[in-house]
Amino acid sequence: MEGYLAFTRSFLWLVLICLSACSSPRERVVLATTTSVEDSGLLDSLATSFQSAYPQYILAPVAAGTGMVLEIGRRKDADVLITHDSAGEMEFVAGGYGHSRRYVMQNDFIIVGPPDDYAKVRGLNALAALRQLAQREIPFVSRADDSGTHRRELRLWREAGVKPAGDWYMQAGVGMGDALLLAGQKHAYILADRATYLTFKPRVDLDVMVDGDPPLANKYAVIIVAGARNEAAGKVFADWLLGPHGRSVISSFGRAEYGQPLFLVQ
Repeated sequence: MEGYLAFTRSFLWLVLICLSACSSPRERVVLATTTSVEDSGLLDSLATSFQSAYPQYILAPVAAGTGMVLEIGRRKDADVLITHDSAGEMEFVAGGYGHSRRYVMQNDFIIVGPPDDYAKVRGLNALAALRQLAQREIPFVSRADDSGTHRRELRLWREAGVKPAGDWYMQAGVGMGDALLLAGQKHAYILADRATYLTFKPRVDLDVMVDGDPPLANKYAVIIVAGARNEAAGKVFADWLLGPHGRSVISSFGRAEYGQPLFLVQ
């Protein structure tokens, strides 16, 4: 009888521990990431896989342009960041706002436009294509949102020796997906990341005009926010992302649907 009571007490204690653990709230890991990671659908896959590997955490993502993501990091309103603007990232880390910046994946930028290519830029390099678009004042949609894509676009215009201005240069102030939709509606050209373009291609009548040019390489980095509320959990996510499971999610994403991964691991 005494042994039975001891067993019962132990069993009830284990049940109470289990119920307590199961009812305890999961820790939030706030991830601020670029819109291309969200618009491509990769973000959902990463969140699902991370939470499966670490059920004690729940990933709380915020998607914005890279400029805003870095500002969110400066305010310590996120624990970890994914961005794609190396100059902005290095300035962020140098300012003491983040640390452990590491490249995690890459895809590439492309210039896309109407299938009839009335600007005749197909096959040109990026700078020559932009010069031709500007000289002929061909409609061009700019994200104009201080995103990594917008920052790269502005850099390319500078390198091409062009200051885009006028009615032909449409500054949308929206994310990548919406900007692609607008370009399709306006029969315009646009700089896009390949992953988001492939995701939205069924909805936009736009073809790839320029790709494979070295200035169009697009690398994404993960940065842990210094002094964030849950900096330790941010490190857990960053390490998982760069580990075999995170890399597997990235390298397989899009392969079944598009016949190629939308991002390549670094």
